[in-house]
Amino acid sequence: MRKFEKISEKEFEKVLKDKCSYSDIELPRRSTKHSAGYDFISPFAFELQPGEIIKVPSGIKADMNGDEFLAILVRSSMGFKYNVRLCNQTGIIDSDYYNNPDNEGHIFVALKNEGDKVFTCEKGGKYAQGIFQKYLLTDDDEADGERKGGIGSTN
Repeated sequence: MRKFEKISEKEFEKVLKDKCSYSDIELPRRSTKHSAGYDFISPFAFELQPGEIIKVPSGIKADMNGDEFLAILVRSSMGFKYNVRLCNQTGIIDSDYYNNPDNEGHIFVALKNEGDKVFTCEKGGKYAQGIFQKYLLTDDDEADGERKGGIGSTN
């Protein structure tokens, strides 16, 4: 089973209440039947000046099977037209990030404008894409730790 959900209204109040309303959050969706990526839709407008970094709270969390992850990638057009990149190049959302005690698994996307033009994302604009993927383990894998929090919690 895999699905996207909105964060709770309690988490929304902590992070997004000054930027948009709860009803402005839309679940990611594919644009065509053969699209690999689910487009993340901004619940508020933002501008990114050349050289600037912004951390976009999506209002979204992702539930998935234990042997899967969600890769967060920049949309191709943003890279080609504006030279906008993800700060971490590719975001990896592990299955145990979902509903963690720190932030419920709220997905944030950090963008940097490496170009020379202002990048504008309107409310309802697409700014990233997520692709669900399975992963494999080595035969001698012995990981037994448990996630205790949100971003950066596994050191």
